[in-house]
Amino acid sequence: MLQDLTDRLLTAARDEGADEAEAIAVSATATGIEVRGGRLEHAERAEGVEIGLRVLIGGRQAIVSGADHSAATIATMARRTVAMARAAPVDDSLGLADSDRLAVRRDASGLELFDPSPEPDPATLEALALQAEAAALAVAGVRTVEAASASHMRRESWIAASNGFQGGHLRSQHGLSCTAISGEGLGMERDHAGEGRIWASDMPSAEEIGQLAGERAAARAGARKPSTGAFPILYDERIASGLIGHLLAAVNGTAIVRGASWLRDAMGMQILPDGITLTENPHLPRMSASRLFDAEGLPTRPRDIVRDGVLQGWTLDLGCARKLGLDSTASAVRGIGGPPSPGITNVAMTEGSASRDALIRDMGRGLVVTSLLGASINPTTGDYSRGAAGFWVEGGQISHPVNECTIAGNLREMLMRLTPANDARDWRNIRVPSLLVEGMTVAGA
Repeated sequence: MLQDLTDRLLTAARDEGADEAEAIAVSATATGIEVRGGRLEHAERAEGVEIGLRVLIGGRQAIVSGADHSAATIATMARRTVAMARAAPVDDSLGLADSDRLAVRRDASGLELFDPSPEPDPATLEALALQAEAAALAVAGVRTVEAASASHMRRESWIAASNGFQGGHLRSQHGLSCTAISGEGLGMERDHAGEGRIWASDMPSAEEIGQLAGERAAARAGARKPSTGAFPILYDERIASGLIGHLLAAVNGTAIVRGASWLRDAMGMQILPDGITLTENPHLPRMSASRLFDAEGLPTRPRDIVRDGVLQGWTLDLGCARKLGLDSTASAVRGIGGPPSPGITNVAMTEGSASRDALIRDMGRGLVVTSLLGASINPTTGDYSRGAAGFWVEGGQISHPVNECTIAGNLREMLMRLTPANDARDWRNIRVPSLLVEGMTVAGA
């Protein structure tokens, strides 16, 4: 069905006079269940097929999307998209991939992106959410559970282009999460646990997720503001990927082309300590971001973004690569209604030799950050400031929970002063261990 829709879109675009065209069709079903207080709080089910058409005429492009795929609508979409493209400004970097560069491997079955087991029914999802809620409530110190939820999604996509490319992916996703609350009145604290997997057999149990959410919330009871000053900060594993995410955003081709990156002059320079590598591998099985080809039909491949601390290259789609006079890294991603843009798949960071507890002992006095909120980050200079909560460390041991503080520094300096632990978890699209960063500013009491 999806391939037929994209073929019809391409034919209509050519009939209207498009030089090049690219069509995408997506079919998705999703079910979500949320419980609270031992009862069903919210249930939803969504199903649909959406289509999108991108046309290029003489360096101009336009994109239209919709949910109606009748013959009349497809003809109207093609006519309007071509008319819009003819009125758009010229961009010489626009264009489809050369046909001899297209991916040959298009069967993604080896990546195991779809769980063929029966879709869980709403009653099963509700039971899982209730189990997670009960496990959280059983933890001493938990006052209530804000919500527990379970979900399932099935998504199939197909892309076709006038350069001859045809390919798609079928994916599934199981999800389970729980948010627990401890304390009373103005002293209430919340924390969360959640997991998602392609295969249900890879999911942790609902009891594990609920218990972890409860333990995290109970540990936050009695939080207060920390001291103000310059201290070492340990980014807990569950939020450390966000710090590396700022690096990945700064080497994204879109930011480089715009000159709005604090790493715009860092190609071939050291941006992480010696011995640390950031590797992207789009071919990991059972990972939700894995793919054999990108959104422009180019074959994906593993690559080092940073090797032994040295920046190796930008993350590029065809458009950004052409603007910079480089080759695409086969990193294009896109949705139904937008053009291709650079994105990442599965990134893993070199782990250290020390455990998280050992790094805490070495800190002496400082802050372990377990959650972040808000952000003030200058994309050009890398100046960094974020609200934070976590635990205060005194004498190399966790002393008490803290909240309502701000941590600040400069990303380029912070990344050169980090020490990774050895606690990175699997099943993360950005797999990063806890990170100790020296000499940051903490604004608290």
